[in-house]
Amino acid sequence: MSYLETTHDVYKEAALTPDVGLCCTTNPIWELPGLKIPKIMQEMNYGCGSTVHARDLSNNPKMLYVGVGGGMELLQFSYFNRQKGGVIGVDVVDEMLEASRQNFKIAEEQNSWFKSEFVDLKKGDAMHLPVEDNSIDVAAQNCLFNIFKADDLKKAIKEMYRVLKPHGRLVMSDPTCEQPMNNELRNDERLRALCLSGSLPIAEYIKALTDAGFGTIEIRARKPYRVLDPKNYPTDELIYIESIEVAAIKDPMPDDGPCIFTGKAAIYYGDADYFDDKAGHVLLKNQPLAICDKTAAALQSLGRDDIYFSESTFHYDGGGCC
Repeated sequence: MSYLETTHDVYKEAALTPDVGLCCTTNPIWELPGLKIPKIMQEMNYGCGSTVHARDLSNNPKMLYVGVGGGMELLQFSYFNRQKGGVIGVDVVDEMLEASRQNFKIAEEQNSWFKSEFVDLKKGDAMHLPVEDNSIDVAAQNCLFNIFKADDLKKAIKEMYRVLKPHGRLVMSDPTCEQPMNNELRNDERLRALCLSGSLPIAEYIKALTDAGFGTIEIRARKPYRVLDPKNYPTDELIYIESIEVAAIKDPMPDDGPCIFTGKAAIYYGDADYFDDKAGHVLLKNQPLAICDKTAAALQSLGRDDIYFSESTFHYDGGGCC
């Protein structure tokens, strides 16, 4: 049995018998005017964060969500696009698709604005999306891509890039791990399916996105997720796993490489009213400016003693200059 078959069986069972402890997120359930999340959707929230960000969802964007779970994030996306087929949900597990359909009926009863036809559920896998090229404004996946091994991850990201419109964005939440894992952990197909042993370091995760052509990467959150301890897992040391929320934007790739925002800022405190590096970055006196890591390195190389640079906060809310 391949690791993808194991994954299929894990989530088939999770569809038939909801498992509240399968994944664990510290994100609160969205509370918006008129939005009611059915209890069953909350119980089937098999993610590690949130991919629903209001600033991505203005002007009725066409949306794609891969790995539907119990339908919670599909319902949340529909809140921002109340049109027939405005949100596409793709899953390879028939039982999960059917569970979502049934959950949407409950959502219709609890939300006067919602109709099941807002969501177009399709059978398909992340490596072969049943979606047209350049047709999606916002694509998302939550706690899925970390399961894939390297070649399959490359295919899945390439597919997301293919279906996105220019300047469209791929919004993701996945476990990451900075510590090395032994081969027994890495090769344990069930632990990989449970979103534990496939976790990559953040730098490798980002590289997979930029290698696919995404010109701008935003790390929006970095949170504690799980631990693998020697008592319960085949490891001699405690392994700490985090979850991150990331947006990869289909911007053109800059000549000098991608813009990766990890929550750094620069603050100019010199004698003039502002500092202009003549490369497109103007720092107003005593006003923090969000900058990408590439810009931070370029400004630091100037050796000035009147600019303060923050460390990466791994929380980026937009704005700034790059």
